[in-house]
This record gives sequence, C-alpha cells and structure tokens, in this order.
Amino acid sequence: MELTHCTSCLQHSPTNSTQFLLNMKSKTFHNQSQIQSQKRNISKSLASNKNNSAIAIKAREAGAETAVIEKPKLRRFQVFQGYPMPFGATLRDGGINFAIYSANAISATLCLITPNDLGENRVTEQISLNPLLNKTGDIWHVLLKGDFKDMLYGYKFDGLFSPEEGHYYDSSRILLDPYAKAVISREKFGVLGAADNFWPQMACMVPTYEDEFDWEGDLPLKYPQRDLIIYEMHVRGFTRHESSKTEFPGTYLGVLEKLDHLKELGINCIELMPCHEFNELEYFSYNSVLGDYKLNFWGYSTVNFFSPMIRYSFAGNNNCGRDAINEFKLLVKEAHKRRMEVIMDVVFNHTAEGNENGPMLSFRGADNSVYYMLAPKGEFYNYSGCGNTFNCNHPVVRQFIIDCLRYWVTEMHVDGFRFDLASILTRGSSLWDAVNVYGHPIDGDLLTTGTPLSSPPLIDMISNDPILRGVKLIAEAWDTGGLYQVGMFPHWGIWSEWNGKYRDIVRQFIKGTNGFSGALAECLCGSPNLYQGGRKPWNSINFVCAHDGFTLADLVTYSKKHNLANGEDNNDGESHNYSWNCGQEGEFANISVKKLRKRQLRNFFLCLMVSQGVPMIYMGDEYGHTKGGNNNTYCHDNYLNYFRWDRKEESSSDFFRFCRLMIKFRQECESLGLNDFPTAERLQWHGHAPGIPNWSETSRFVAFTLVDSVKGEIYIAFNASHLPVIISLPQRPRSRWEPLVDTSKPAPYDFLSSDLPQRETAVKQYAHFLDSNLYPMLSYSSIILLLSPNENY
Repeated sequence: MELTHCTSCLQHSPTNSTQFLLNMKSKTFHNQSQIQSQKRNISKSLASNKNNSAIAIKAREAGAETAVIEKPKLRRFQVFQGYPMPFGATLRDGGINFAIYSANAISATLCLITPNDLGENRVTEQISLNPLLNKTGDIWHVLLKGDFKDMLYGYKFDGLFSPEEGHYYDSSRILLDPYAKAVISREKFGVLGAADNFWPQMACMVPTYEDEFDWEGDLPLKYPQRDLIIYEMHVRGFTRHESSKTEFPGTYLGVLEKLDHLKELGINCIELMPCHEFNELEYFSYNSVLGDYKLNFWGYSTVNFFSPMIRYSFAGNNNCGRDAINEFKLLVKEAHKRRMEVIMDVVFNHTAEGNENGPMLSFRGADNSVYYMLAPKGEFYNYSGCGNTFNCNHPVVRQFIIDCLRYWVTEMHVDGFRFDLASILTRGSSLWDAVNVYGHPIDGDLLTTGTPLSSPPLIDMISNDPILRGVKLIAEAWDTGGLYQVGMFPHWGIWSEWNGKYRDIVRQFIKGTNGFSGALAECLCGSPNLYQGGRKPWNSINFVCAHDGFTLADLVTYSKKHNLANGEDNNDGESHNYSWNCGQEGEFANISVKKLRKRQLRNFFLCLMVSQGVPMIYMGDEYGHTKGGNNNTYCHDNYLNYFRWDRKEESSSDFFRFCRLMIKFRQECESLGLNDFPTAERLQWHGHAPGIPNWSETSRFVAFTLVDSVKGEIYIAFNASHLPVIISLPQRPRSRWEPLVDTSKPAPYDFLSSDLPQRETAVKQYAHFLDSNLYPMLSYSSIILLLSPNENY
C-alpha cells in the first residue's frame, strides 16, 4: 500500500457441498459439461438441505429464496473448567475448548449463537465464565460438551470504559475471537445486511470433528526465491468480469478455473491481495461520478486474521464457513499441482476497527490497550494512515501474529507472505519496557512508543521460527509515519523487500530522464548498493507496477493521475508517478504515439525480466490493462479493477506473446536469476562502443554483456534517448551476434522466437549491420542479441 492512501452457517452435511469441494480434487475445469454438472450438484445440495435446526441456504441460482423454517431449540451443554491453551476454539476431550486473552476485563461471557439467531441479533445461549475457575493468568477459558451442530460463537467482556486509559469495555457487544477460523456475517460481496446494515453482527465458526480436507499428499514446492516470477493478483477482480466466462466468477474457484492462463504466461508464484476476512462495505457510499457505490475493494482493512474472506467463496456461509475454507485450500492445492506457489498479502499493521470512532469488532473490546499502539492519554498512534496501529511488538500480539502465520502455512499450505507496511512491525510497542521484552534492562534504553528497533522482537521471532523461516517473507519496507527501510529492513538473511527504489529508477530511465544510467545499472545487477552485508539479489523484489499506482499501460498513456471517479476531486493517490504519456494524454492518440507506447511497454517488461532479483508482475499488465489513468482504485468494484479476458484475447498475438516469451527466456537463462551479485568475470558494461560505458548525467544509454552457461553470451542494451543510434558490438572471434529481441519492431518481430514464420528472413534484414559488428537502435528501444558461431569461419 502506498504512503499516500492506506486502505485498507448453515446446515452441515458432509455428503453435500463439502463433499462437492473435496470431490473436485483432481478436476481442472477444462470440461465444460463437468462444470455445468458440478454447478447443478452444488445448487441441488444447498437447496435440498431440510434440517430444521437452522435456516435454509439461499442457493446461488436465480429465483431461489431464503426460507426461515423454525427457531432452533436451545441446546444444553456440559460446562467444564477448560484449558488456557491453545487460544481459540479447539477440539479437546470430546468437546470444544474455548480460550481467549483479556488481561483487563473483569468478566467474560461465551455467547453461543445459531445462524438463525445471528440474523435476528439474538444470543442463543450465554455461559458466564467464573474468574476463579475459568481464568488462568490473563486467559479466560472453558470446555463445553454437547451438540454444536450449526452453532457459532462470540464473546462479551465487561470492564472499565475509559478511552483515556485505553479501555473500551462494553458488555453489550458481541465480539469475534481473534483466533476464529471463519467469520460468518453477510454472505454476498457488496450486498448490505438486514435493514441496510453495513456492519451486521458477526460470529465465529465452531470446529467439528468432521472438518477434513483431502490434500492428496500436497507438499510445499520450496522454490529457491531467485527462481520466482511473482504475479500480484486480486481474487475477485481476476474473474469477476463477464468476459472471464467462468462458472464461479469473482471467487477462489474462479481463480482456480483460470490458473492455466498463469501457467501459460510462465508464472510460478501467485501473490494474493488480502484474503483475510474484511468488510468491503467499510467505505460504502454513493459515487455520483460513476453512479455506483464505493467499496473497500482491495481489502487492506482486516477484521479477522485467521479467517479466509467468506465472500470470495462460492459457498459463502454454507456449513458455517467450512466450505469457504475448503475452497481456499482447493485453490492452493490446484496451484501447487501446476507448480505455482501461493503467497498472501497480510496486513498486520492495523485492523478494521480504526480509531476511537471506529467499530468495536474484536481486538478493541477484548483488550484495546494491548492490541493497539496507544499514546499516554489513550489516543491511537496512526503509523498506518488508517486510524490505528497494531501493537506488533507487544508479547501477546507478536505471539498472536506468529500463531496466525503458522496456521496459514501448516493448515492452509500457503508458501509465504508479503507484509503490508512492514516497517510498522519494527516499531517499539506501547509502554516499551526492555525488561518485559528481553528480561533485563538495557543501558541507555530511552525508546518511546513507535521508535524503530534495530532488532524487533516480532521480526526476530518470525525469522527464527522453525516453521516460518522456511517460507517466503517479503516486506513492504515503509509505513505512513515516514519510516522508509528499503535496503535496511531487519532481515536475518532471509527477508526480501518490495524494492520501491527499483520502480522509481526504472520508470525515470525508461521515459528518458537524465541522470539515471548509473542507477539503472545498479538495478540491473540486483541493487547491490542497497543489499549489502551478506544479502543477495533475490532480497530485491523488482516491480514497475503494483496494485497501487498506474498500471503498466497507464504508465505510458498518462502523465497525470485521473482519479475523479473516486469522488475525491482528484486529491487522492500519488501525484509523483514518473509516468510519461508519450506525447498525448489519454487513450485517444495518433498512430505514432500509440506505436511509441507499445515500445515503452516492451521496454519496461524487458528491463524487469533481465534484472537480477525477483520480478513481480501486476495482474492485467500482461495484456495492457488500463484503469483510465486512475492510480488509486481501492474503492471500485467494477471494470477499472476487473481483469478483461476479452482484451487479453485481443492482445494474445501482441503484448501477451512478448511477455510470455520474455519470461520463458529469463527462465532458460542461467545468468538472469543469480544467487550472488554479478562480477566482472560474468558481466561487462558497454556504451555506444564496446567496453566504454557512459555514466554521465546526460547519458540515456546502458548496455552490457552477460556470460551464460546455457545461452553462451548475451548482449542487452537500452536506448532511452529521443535520438536513434548505431552501436558497435563487442568483437568475438569466430562468433557472430544474432538478433533475438528488438522492442522497436512491430509484433511478432519484436521477439524472434524459433517457431516464428519467416524468422530467417527477418534475421537477414539485420545482416549488413551485423556483418560489420554494428546494430541500429531506434529511439526508446531495447534489444537482446545472442552470440552464435560464425558459419563463415
């Protein structure tokens, strides 16, 4: 997330929809007749469920209606003392053990709620916890035995309501368990609750012994990070557009249906934008500009960190959220089958509860002074730009984060995490106390709340955790409080960073800004100027575009942001984009401008693919998706954020082909994903003449050769000048330079792949230059040449 705008159960029957999901384990959605049959089966199973203990599901077919059958009968439970660990609701001793942390509450009540009563804002049964029996230290706990079929739960806490002291206890509020594995509330994305409620009552799933999923022996792929090609994507946006023609649009299953597109592109790692439970209605308001409603589309405002977003599932609330969990698991499993890792964008820097005026959902009502970073008079620190700051380095909070990350790795099989505004994870907690953290005082320790720590306890714990240190850990190394740590994030040798400096330097060089030739050379080498002290090129996650900011197509189409559709008078979003419209603002431009834009698209993508480090691509950039110049589309559930599959098909012979072939080329080259920074033995810099690079302020030309054990030797050059140039190539006895890529050429001759018709004819067009060891480069172009044996010797 950019510094300028931080956005953040019904019937259980193992033979119906749950079984449907499990039975899909070997299907890949190629057979359309099977898809139709499966959709009919799930609709039939949902509609035919007639158990009277809850309400029937609204089937996802047109015309099906919700039917309230009868009020559930009250259950009676055997109540036992219970255990303080583990946190959450867990199966134990033939019952369910409930445990939750609250140090400052004076009383706690466990609320059991049927789905029917949840819709009516009623509590089905309440169990008051005895602080003498049901509390150990600061942990409230109880063990219940009985019939938990179709039962949800929440908590009420009583205590001091004193915001100036950091306490917000309200015994009338039903709170979510921070450790809940699924959250049930509204079922359909963007649809208001009863009585047009933006924040209807929510409740937590109770685990059962029937909670099973067939992983079919799934194991982590454990790719070396240097080999990754990361694809940042939004679950709903990927298949919500009608042109996706998926059976389950806008869902985890919809993504599953389109995994083969990513496989074709060459992606081996998917980075999912936030999939933890959040409330997309958080910003709900009428947008008069587009005539629709503003939503929290991106999801950077977490309600519960253990729960997958229910409204990204086709099953919705069915089976108390268990089917939604299984859909997420199915996506991960099928991605792994296609040799693609799955990493999650996680938002531990703040929550959806906002500041003192925000809703009380979970953490605030359980123990506000522990979970949030507070000033001495109870005010919320706001390093996130979203109203509150999670108190990440408090002992209880950091253990919560560790437990959560472990859960997603061990239970959901994800392969790693990208941490949003990760610099907040390095700040000292409220009431920082070295004795509390380290067990002893530290001389000269005068740290105050929010001070950056050189060895943050949370990052230390994650980095040395026996489970987590083996997964991908990526930091967005800045926050909205001005802490910018790119190249300096505490790393323990295993953390990578979103390299925002790479983005800014590449954008400025490619568009022809003076003074960036030397900086580009650093980027091409993996930014060794940033990642010193034993770090590697793969510590840099290279990107030109991400969900924040312009898309790649808009980067070459607009010189200014055009955010009026957000309804904020174009005052939101980053104003410094380092973009260039290539001569005319907007999509409607003359032919010469459009040709130049296509060259620039290819230049950016080529640069990304030949840079040391880990390349990351943003969803839709592979076909040139446009958001109309809007660089802050956080609030749009519409065409601006939807992947346009029709546009992808239109461009399949153009930019998509170029991207696919460039990724394939990178993966084939041993020298373009090095584990160490390249040295002079492998890499040599050139200018317009061999071996004479020009690093002057006015230079807009960078060229280099790479020794590659697979390709032999590669020559790569960038001419970001408005003037063409004829370059002299390095002399190689008994060898000849052969063209492979020239971004100035129209498709398909921009990439001379081996299967290209008339390839030999195209190569011969360069012959009179190459015979003289020369090559002509047009303005704003880049090339790749390969060294081949000279048949004339």
